[in-house]
Amino acid sequence: MTRETDRRTVLMVAGAAAVAAVTGPATAQLAEITGTITFEGGSAIPEGQIEIYLENPAAKNKARAAQTRIGSKGGSKMINFALAQPEASAASAPLRIVARLERADGWLLARGSTRYQPGAPVAVALKTVMY
Repeated sequence: MTRETDRRTVLMVAGAAAVAAVTGPATAQLAEITGTITFEGGSAIPEGQIEIYLENPAAKNKARAAQTRIGSKGGSKMINFALAQPEASAASAPLRIVARLERADGWLLARGSTRYQPGAPVAVALKTVMY
């Protein structure tokens, strides 16, 4: 009987190793999208709140796949951000990363966007909004 138990244990360990080898690369995907935000001309980013989100430009409802808010104190030339990775169904669509800089009163100061390409570095340049 110990021989069967030993064989069963070896088969279970081999099966677990095979499952781990197959699912390992799939679960090793990045859990976050990271990138940087700069301001046009290399100037310091003005003070305000930066809203960063993923959107599908082709969708009618403009639902956001992921979003975050970051505060700017007005002295940085570059701000790093991280967004949650979209679900597989949302990631298959052509997505765009949008950043909007607003003052405390909600007035839009700057906006920028870039196309999201999985695995590529993300850099969004904010441009002053003209009214």
